[in-house]
Amino acid sequence: MISGIARKHTSIEKERASMSEQTEPEQRESEGITLSVDWHFPEGLQSRYANNMLVQTGEHEFVISFFEMQLPTLLGSPEENQTKLKEMGTIKAECVSKIIVSPGVVQGFIDALQTELDKFSSQESKQ
Repeated sequence: MISGIARKHTSIEKERASMSEQTEPEQRESEGITLSVDWHFPEGLQSRYANNMLVQTGEHEFVISFFEMQLPTLLGSPEENQTKLKEMGTIKAECVSKIIVSPGVVQGFIDALQTELDKFSSQESKQ
């Protein structure tokens, strides 16, 4: 199940040049038009697994970066594995996708995720 976060457009503005030529009643008539969204996934669009994310805010946007982190394979004794991890110092986090959204979209994003998480949790508790 997928929850869409895009909002339906509630008004359509004509080009500025033609908008200035409209009379006030004509402008009111063009308001309130609702359009459906035709969701399009381009052919060849790749999906990547992400097990970590980073959210940053800019002056007018949210930047959400998704990362895949692969833990090292540790086959030694617990002491050997601990030594290996200390030597490594860091684990590489590969950015697999980055999106930039306006603050207005963020609440819809959160709501859609919460809706799907609630559905998932409900299904999991029934099993």
